[in-house]
Amino acid sequence: MAIIVYDGTFAGFLTVVFECYARKLKPTNICRETAFQESLFSEQVQIETDEQKSTRVWHGLVKKLHPRNRELPIRTFLSEEDGIEMRLFRFICRAFESSNRIDTDFADQDVLALKKIERQVMKESMRVLQFVRFQQTIDDIYFAALEPQYDVLPYSIKHFRNRFADQRWLIYDLKRDYGFFYNLETVREVVLNEKTFSTYNGKLSENLLKEDEMIYQTLWKSYFKHINIDERKNQKLQRQHMPHRHWKFLPEKNQ
Repeated sequence: MAIIVYDGTFAGFLTVVFECYARKLKPTNICRETAFQESLFSEQVQIETDEQKSTRVWHGLVKKLHPRNRELPIRTFLSEEDGIEMRLFRFICRAFESSNRIDTDFADQDVLALKKIERQVMKESMRVLQFVRFQQTIDDIYFAALEPQYDVLPYSIKHFRNRFADQRWLIYDLKRDYGFFYNLETVREVVLNEKTFSTYNGKLSENLLKEDEMIYQTLWKSYFKHINIDERKNQKLQRQHMPHRHWKFLPEKNQ
């Protein structure tokens, strides 16, 4: 019985699955390095990420899942929910050990919970597409910051690359302190050590904005204000369709 510690990546988690089978480990918990707390009564096992081992596990796993559920493991992993590693570990072990598909067995509590988490993650992914607001810099880079509830930024990048293929852009997750930069050719993950924007709402300093950017923001605020009917304003309904945590990133909600 052991507590498995890994680097927090999905490849690292799949490596944990591989090593548990290879070493016949029976973990009591699987946790990220950043969340690990020493215990006097449990053995700690540190497992380093191995891309070859994680790839072998992934290729074997997708063969066991229905095509519509093949992204279920990565989607639910990105939720960062407490205990998600152990829930996924049990799910993967059962998938490998069963001769039948288990990903549609909703009598299994782990399967049912994972499907619910997946729906929540994909819903948050769609919100990222809806509520991102870009700011154009003097260097002609379109910058946007956000703080999604789940780590869904990787799922949104394909959309932005297709939609804004002719523009350089940087989308940054303030909560997890990383982002993606597109240079008109490739998209790469970046971590900014020096922040030239507010770490609260991602707002750039006015001296970094292109001259027309403030004009466009003012016009957008004016448009939003004039299409609103004060007598019919429904804050509860607004929060239902546009969660309050996104408001600080929207120019139209900061008037």
